[in-house]
Amino acid sequence: MSTAAGRFVPGANLFGYGNGTAKGGAPGARVAAYKVCWRPVNGSECFDADIIAAFDAAIHDGVDVLSVSLGGAPTDYFRDGVAIGSFHAVRNGVTVVTSAGNSGPGAGTVSNTAPWLVTVGASTMDREFPAYLVLGNKKRIKGQSLSPVPLPANKHYRLISSVEAKAEDATVAQAQLCMEGSLDKKKARGKIVVCMRGKNARVEKGEAVHRAGGVGLVLANDEATGNEMIADAHVLPATHITYSDGVALLAYMNSTRLASGYITLPNTALETKPAPFMAAFSSQGPNTVTPQILKPDITAPGVSILAAFTGLAGPTGLTFDSRRVLFNSESGTSMSCPHVAGIAGLLKALHPDWSPAAIKSAIMTTSK
Repeated sequence: MSTAAGRFVPGANLFGYGNGTAKGGAPGARVAAYKVCWRPVNGSECFDADIIAAFDAAIHDGVDVLSVSLGGAPTDYFRDGVAIGSFHAVRNGVTVVTSAGNSGPGAGTVSNTAPWLVTVGASTMDREFPAYLVLGNKKRIKGQSLSPVPLPANKHYRLISSVEAKAEDATVAQAQLCMEGSLDKKKARGKIVVCMRGKNARVEKGEAVHRAGGVGLVLANDEATGNEMIADAHVLPATHITYSDGVALLAYMNSTRLASGYITLPNTALETKPAPFMAAFSSQGPNTVTPQILKPDITAPGVSILAAFTGLAGPTGLTFDSRRVLFNSESGTSMSCPHVAGIAGLLKALHPDWSPAAIKSAIMTTSK
């Protein structure tokens, strides 16, 4: 909500990172919120009945733009609550902006494929939070992190792969991914542990290392996630590195009997290049429901987005995180969607007679 229509707020930051004045895309807009997701019931949280009821309420209330950061697997439109509800909203002059989904980089994973929707993918922007892994051979590998916890400067720690720290009752695959309980405390204690990205949450891997007594986490991408790096609010000193840098790190670790390194405290870097580029997690086309219609329609910032946050959960959103913050850094098409919704709101204010199709066309044909 703050990303689409938040007013100017000075001093917005997460643990001091990204500090500055934050605002939403349409800071003068009035906001209405409709709750459609609840505690999970049989594995489901957002039911079509609630989604369609929310669209009906929004139409009745006379809203101009809807930002819908939810969606499921692509399916026929008459079986999709978002497609059904948004169809009626668009017929009543409401522009509906939706998230493309976070199931990339596989082909045909994009959701919210109905032609009357504005479907938004996620890409990076020119702000980063670099944290460097400094190796014993003096090589520096750039990663990303929002960990507020520093290691003592210039002190090197033993660097091991998570497989080397495998617990007896864990599989190699579990240890490689740093699944909870997969690491041996005697092997991991006092060391920086290298974990592979995938399956469990990125910050959950750091918690597994932390509980095993490790002092730091290096999170390495697999080949599928490539060069995408995401800054997370890790619970210990950590950095997230690319696949190619992970390969180089493995080569260093295999070249010496006692690999070592330390992780620098992150900082806020502006005007970074290259930017923007597509996030690996952003769902991709082609449109599997109507192949003749290209989806997603557009992309917007969706990686490490600073936004207002609830006080009911920690910044990782996981149960073990007792920290509480006013702002959080989030990644996903749920964050890129409200950026475009804010732009749609500005256009509607300037051109109140424009239809949802005209607003969508203006956004798509003038983007860079």
